[in-house]
Amino acid sequence: MSTFLELDHVTKTFGSEGMFGNGQITVAVDDVSLSIDEDEASITTVAGESGSGKTTLSRLLLGSHVPSDGRMLYRGKDFTKLTSRERRNFRREIQPIFQDPFESYNPFYKVDHVLDAPIKNFKLASSNREKQRMIEDALEMVGLLPGETLGRFPHQLSGGQRQRIMVARALLLKPRVILADEPVSMVDASLRATILDSIRRLNRDLGISVVYVTHDLTTAYQISDNLMIMYRGAVVEAGTVDEVIPNPQHPYTKLLIESIPQPDPKNRWGSEPPQQNWDTSDTDMAGCRFADRCPAVMDNCRTTVPAQYLINKHQMTRCFLHEDKGEMENPDITSTFQTESETIKAVPANMSI
Repeated sequence: MSTFLELDHVTKTFGSEGMFGNGQITVAVDDVSLSIDEDEASITTVAGESGSGKTTLSRLLLGSHVPSDGRMLYRGKDFTKLTSRERRNFRREIQPIFQDPFESYNPFYKVDHVLDAPIKNFKLASSNREKQRMIEDALEMVGLLPGETLGRFPHQLSGGQRQRIMVARALLLKPRVILADEPVSMVDASLRATILDSIRRLNRDLGISVVYVTHDLTTAYQISDNLMIMYRGAVVEAGTVDEVIPNPQHPYTKLLIESIPQPDPKNRWGSEPPQQNWDTSDTDMAGCRFADRCPAVMDNCRTTVPAQYLINKHQMTRCFLHEDKGEMENPDITSTFQTESETIKAVPANMSI
């Protein structure tokens, strides 16, 4: 298998020390390695609470952020050494879908503009008739009727329609990877399934890999193959969703799953967990980043960074509770874990939709 896109021990920091810095350094992504295969399309979810580094990771993959340390490779070549032609191909093959679709539109243009622009910029059609056919095919693929969509301004469409148009826009470029950053958080529950089903069909029918960034583990479980849980920039647990969700091994993953509301009013939530101490800078933390909130914290958690321990062939975690397990030799998370199921998943008893 050949690797299409790869992060190799990538770290991204913001802020600076010294005379012109304020002395504060935020480690948004901390030593993360992952790869997206060119031949085997998959859906990888990056999950975690706000501030965990999910969006920064997706922007690194999009090329809008440059790693502070480590490398990003596009088709085996260092991203910083790409030619202008290779960068143009990169921008076409990796397409984003953002959280708020309304911000992606110019309110003075009809929605046709966001579909016309990529065809024109990348010279995808040789005639207006071909361009119109491409636009109509893309809209129909995401469940929209061209006659009821084209010719309207953004405010004349619902949030779900606007978001599906952005999926259609990405589809026009025939990308190899779609980066979907919270694509359903701004639409109501009735439309989430429709948009997520469109993304899943693009993966299944067209062979497009998807990096799905979310804080919602229920939707992640429904559409994903692999799952990465991030906390303060570090990947604390990863594996296939069929292993991680029903059987979480890191205390933070367990906390995320336990925080999902249950549809039973008699089932009371647990006590409020300890909150993150934002007064402690990332550079001052010598050990596990979750130590100040962990109910199972040990002395070495505060002084030593845990390694990646392999729970089984489909799951790993960074936690000293599992140091009796073998350490992972390959830090590339997504190439280590491959899902074996393509069926619709039933939601576990400890989760609700």
